[in-house]
Amino acid sequence: MIEVKTSKLSDGEFNRGVFATRDIAKGELIHEAPVIPYPNDQHEHIEKTLLADYAFEYGINHTALLLGYGMLFNHSYTPNATYEINFPNHTFDFFAYKDIKAGEEILINYNGDEEDQEPLWFDKEKTEE
Repeated sequence: MIEVKTSKLSDGEFNRGVFATRDIAKGELIHEAPVIPYPNDQHEHIEKTLLADYAFEYGINHTALLLGYGMLFNHSYTPNATYEINFPNHTFDFFAYKDIKAGEEILINYNGDEEDQEPLWFDKEKTEE
């Protein structure tokens, strides 16, 4: 259903994103990404690495790194996918927020809410330059 390919949206060193290999209907489960949670007080160590840009809030007291395709979904303020934290299964579950066509890149809003237009850290950095 999904694959990793080169993304035109990602301007990082790796330029990867997650793409649909077939049409995906709104509400359909796309991926269950297992997590590696860690206490927030350990995040200062992650902040010194490239992984800081890929960490997700995981409840009140923890942060998590996602496995599988989880850390490869790129950001959009108009996403076609969303995610929910599934604490009992220790996964982030990604769902189609809109119908997604085969070949289309699957995008989430890094703010955690599909409608949240608050500028993210990388957009704030661009405006400060």
